[in-house]
Amino acid sequence: MSGAQGDQRRDILLHIYGAALSAVNGRRRVRAALAPDRDQRPVSILAAGKAASAMTQGALDALGARVVRGLVVAPDDSLADELLALPHISCVAGDHPVPGERSLAAGAAALEFAGATPAGSRVLLLVSGGASALLEVLAPGVTLAKLQRLNDWAHAEAVDITALNAMRAPLSLIKAGRLAALFRDCDVEGLMISDVPGDDPAIVGSGLLANVSRVALVGCLDEALDAALGAARERGLDARRAPERLSGDAVSAARAVCHEFSLGSSNLQLWGGETVVRLPARPGRGGRCQHFALAAAQQIAGHGGFVVLAAGTDGRDGASEDAGAIVDDETLMRAQDAGFDAAICLAAADSGSLLEAAGDLIHTGPTGTNVGDLVMALRLK
Repeated sequence: MSGAQGDQRRDILLHIYGAALSAVNGRRRVRAALAPDRDQRPVSILAAGKAASAMTQGALDALGARVVRGLVVAPDDSLADELLALPHISCVAGDHPVPGERSLAAGAAALEFAGATPAGSRVLLLVSGGASALLEVLAPGVTLAKLQRLNDWAHAEAVDITALNAMRAPLSLIKAGRLAALFRDCDVEGLMISDVPGDDPAIVGSGLLANVSRVALVGCLDEALDAALGAARERGLDARRAPERLSGDAVSAARAVCHEFSLGSSNLQLWGGETVVRLPARPGRGGRCQHFALAAAQQIAGHGGFVVLAAGTDGRDGASEDAGAIVDDETLMRAQDAGFDAAICLAAADSGSLLEAAGDLIHTGPTGTNVGDLVMALRLK
């Protein structure tokens, strides 16, 4: 991010955002969850999702040599070199956000892994958001093209994640509680980082952990927001957390957030959730957080002291490689100087191009977690 380097307001928001990410980091949270574990049986691990690599590292930290074999399915850029170097851990990159041939290859690897797991084994399933696209075994008669059409349609029509996962499940042989059954006569347990409302194992990853008798939640949006609130108050800010979860159209949500904040008395307010964006036929660069941020920039233009951060906790906003953006009252002015028009970019779903020109993008790389999106609004005179 370069648009307002040295701006104290932005530094504050980035610090609070970092505290939220740290609180729900997959390696840290899985290590803590498994640290008291005294079961000395050998463990097989299957991990899938955007936080799969970090969660597996946490399990290895806690269980050490008890982990005798593992399969990790994650995006390309999040597969840790530490795991790639281990002979007993297989790492497979799936496709995301739209499932592809690599997702089917990952699904085939999961079937082989489950089939080779000896009866009576202890199996640990580590699941986080993103697993729905990354890992797939298609039901009979279902083609990859059909699954891709469903995903493309859902993204274009701004279908929320809960509804989309419900649509995906009937097309799969591993979702909606079918994965655990592949480990015949095994003792299966799960650890989950949730990116869905209600933190329901039947919804995260389209239900890869449904029907698992023991599932522990090791990271969720509420915990990230609590950490952000604590970090803000440690800096002496009058900070408040909105009770409602962000959802619905990104532009409408941004307008509502900015209006609510302008009427309040606190100098920092936090929101969490996931909005949606209805995409044109040929969308440009960016994701829902960047779309939200640009709409917020329209609302706060000319209001001195206002700054808004909107960013994903996974470090990737939609199909872009940026986590989101921080905008201020001069974002649109900087963009206009670079030849960009906010209304045109919003209509084209090309918020990322404008925000890059304004120097407002946030780039973190993979964060090792995925609990949804964070929005923070700050005003300092």
